[in-house]
This record gives sequence, structure tokens and C-alpha cells, in this order.
Amino acid sequence: MSHEHVSNTKRIWQVFILLSIVTTVEVALGIFKPDSLYLNHFLGMNLLNWIFYILTIFKAYYIVWAFMHMEGEKSSLRWAVVAPVIFLVLYLLFILLVEADYIFEVFKNATIKWNF
Repeated sequence: MSHEHVSNTKRIWQVFILLSIVTTVEVALGIFKPDSLYLNHFLGMNLLNWIFYILTIFKAYYIVWAFMHMEGEKSSLRWAVVAPVIFLVLYLLFILLVEADYIFEVFKNATIKWNF
């Protein structure tokens, strides 16, 4: 029985380039902070932060997809791995937003004013 070695160099470079582009976009948005994204809010958070969350989740999913070889697995296994993570990330995001809003309101309405 012979096993043929298959080079994944092209695939690795494709993943590297895609993740580099997404990271470059994140860094550029973090440096320049466009007012159209930074000053507009959606669900209690500015659009720039939403873009950061979405791009970060995309990168995490793509790393699992490419480097943990999920693309070659059955759909049921992919969902068994990805669905709990999606749920937990959304739950964490919900908790962080609710708690951050509470802390903000406490500081905003306190007798001692804080500089943010």
C-alpha cells in the first residue's frame, strides 16, 4: 500500500493571505476610527466595535475550518463543534454588554464624576 504525499503549501498561503487581509483591515480601522462607524450606535455599541467582533469571530471560525480540518468533516460534526462555541460567544457578548451598560450607568449617575 502506498501513500501519496499531498502538499498543502498553496492552501496554507491562501489561509495566511486571507487572515492577513482581515487583520490588516482590523488594524487600519483601529488606527483611523472612521467617524461614520465610531459615532453611530447599534444595540448599545458603536458600529466599529461590532465590526471588530464580527471580524474576530470570522477569523476564529476560519482558523478552525482550515487548520483543524473541519472543512473535510461531516456537517453534523462541524455543527457539534461550532454551535456550542457560537452560543457561548453570543452569551458572553450579551453578559459583557449588559454589565458594561450597568457599570456605565452607575458611574454616569454617581455623585463623583469619572473621566472616561
